[in-house]
Amino acid sequence: MMKQVVIATKNRGKAKDFEAIFKPLHYEVVTMLDIASDMEIEETGTTFEENAILKAEALSQALGKLVIADDSGLAIDALGGEPGVFSARYAGDHDDEANIQKVLEKMQGIPDEERTARFVCAIAISGPNIETRTFLGACEGRILHKKRGTNGFGYDPIFYVPELGRTMAELTPEEKGAISHRGNAIRKLTEELPNVLK
Repeated sequence: MMKQVVIATKNRGKAKDFEAIFKPLHYEVVTMLDIASDMEIEETGTTFEENAILKAEALSQALGKLVIADDSGLAIDALGGEPGVFSARYAGDHDDEANIQKVLEKMQGIPDEERTARFVCAIAISGPNIETRTFLGACEGRILHKKRGTNGFGYDPIFYVPELGRTMAELTPEEKGAISHRGNAIRKLTEELPNVLK
């Protein structure tokens, strides 16, 4: 029987990011939709890393399985790190458009050189007989004055990546994966995975 790894998400798209890593190691990737759809995990941490650990450990203890959880978001220097752990619900409900508008309003009058920001992703892995480990990734950029591009989701249309001269929403999924915060954290996890699963 194939071993399972549970991705602590109800988003199948996010699970796809992890399938490429675990398939060669003979793990079946499942999500909370498959085995714990009614479980809700409170994200009470004050950092992305704390929230990822909370989700991974809670689900691992409940299911007795290997679990991977991530928490990610946007940190804007001129706003003291906001929206931070509140990125998904910055404007109240989980609404990408409202979140973008709130950022643009708060950033009015801030010059380009002070609009620096980064996307941050923390991935935690936890399981029976495995010490919880975390892997952090980041992607540096700056916040534009208005939206550009139609790909991606969340804050992608206002997050400009200087070395590519485009916003995250103007990149192909492959281009985004090569430089994104989640891509960077996943690459670190991939490198360490054989040691973690010993």
